[in-house]
Amino acid sequence: MATQAADVRVADAPRGRAGAIAAAVKDASGTALLALGLSFPILALRTEQNMANQLVLDQRWSYVAIAVLLAFLARLLYLLRLAFAASPPAPRIAAPAADRPALRLLTMAGVLLLLVYPFLALALVGRAGAIKWIDNFAIQILIYVMLGWGLNIVVGLAGLLDLGYVAFYAIGAYAFALLASHYDLGFWVCLPLAGILAAFWGVLLGFPVLRLRGDYLAIVTLAFGEIIRLVAINWVDLTRGYAGISGVPRATFFGLPFEDSDQGFAAFFGLEFATIHRTIFLFYVILLMAAITNWVTLRLRRLPVGRAWEALREDETACRSLGINTTNTKLTAFALGAMFGGLAGCFYVTSRGQGFVTPESFTFMESALILAIVVLGGLGSQVGVAIAAVVLIGGTELLRELDWTKSIFGRDFEPTHYRMLLFGLAMVLVMIWKPRGVISTRIPSIFLKQRRAVRGDLVGEGHG
Repeated sequence: MATQAADVRVADAPRGRAGAIAAAVKDASGTALLALGLSFPILALRTEQNMANQLVLDQRWSYVAIAVLLAFLARLLYLLRLAFAASPPAPRIAAPAADRPALRLLTMAGVLLLLVYPFLALALVGRAGAIKWIDNFAIQILIYVMLGWGLNIVVGLAGLLDLGYVAFYAIGAYAFALLASHYDLGFWVCLPLAGILAAFWGVLLGFPVLRLRGDYLAIVTLAFGEIIRLVAINWVDLTRGYAGISGVPRATFFGLPFEDSDQGFAAFFGLEFATIHRTIFLFYVILLMAAITNWVTLRLRRLPVGRAWEALREDETACRSLGINTTNTKLTAFALGAMFGGLAGCFYVTSRGQGFVTPESFTFMESALILAIVVLGGLGSQVGVAIAAVVLIGGTELLRELDWTKSIFGRDFEPTHYRMLLFGLAMVLVMIWKPRGVISTRIPSIFLKQRRAVRGDLVGEGHG
């Protein structure tokens, strides 16, 4: 009887595989049709202006065919991989997180690379090219890493969904611009003041939303972000509206400005004046600010307030039953997250070449981008947030370097125009293969005998 049952299973195996392939092809065909419907208005038709100043439609069906084919193949391969995968399920508890020499060496190599990055860029591409790769690439990534770590306190650790985080970014930027313009204060004086003001507004936001959870909390925070932006637009007497505030003073090196003068940085150290000195200095400033943000967050996780955030994230009702003051827990999360956002906003203004700030820099898309960095990296994961920021922000900047694609798609092809399309595609792919983010494991802040990484599907985020 056992032999007959085995023979039946062997005979049914090809049928099962054929059925799986047929189902995969059917599902992939549906995905291709969906891709066709989505890509038709985006890729197939493009408006152009001819020599007679008339608006004409330029048809690009080859782009649609490529998008549909890629969607079909990607879905088909994914389903076939699931159908024929024979590997056993991953263990629910990972290996011990401590004493990993390879991980420590990788961390040390990453830190060393960051420290020598400006000089490495100078050696590879020269002064002219290094300014682009340090300012537009590295500094922008570090700003969003810092913003992601600040929002990670609110969303990843405390479980409070915040869709208006860009408001604190704007508060820090405008605090520096207004204080510097009206009271002639420098960057180093305004930096802590911007963080304090942003934290104050974080507490003000926290009080009205103490009883809100989930979607309702998200809607209120979204409204707060829009209110701050609209105030910056309409309070023209203070913020100058869409015209913005210009002429904000730049950061100095302990009082030495980066200018071509006898009192400048280059003259003081006997160097030849170069604009890249200021760019390298700003790189190390934001690197230090991001490192302090990471260090403070990791230290706070091990303190009672950090464990209270994680308890609030898991279950607010159980958190209250344990005697934890959820009011103070939420307010501290909002305040600290807002403070780091304000500090990043202050640095953003001084990092701009002309010291210029405008409301258009603080739209909802900025909040969505910062939240996407946190979610894609892994809620509660510092390393995951940093990786997601490098991919999303660095990937956008790398699109500017893909001029060689014009030889494939035509001279009119501009890779940067498809930034949001690629951004959405990246989110979909990560949510399929890594639904809990790039780093889905969680390192407990307190343990009994041995610290072990816990899989993310055992952690319930967003209940608070």
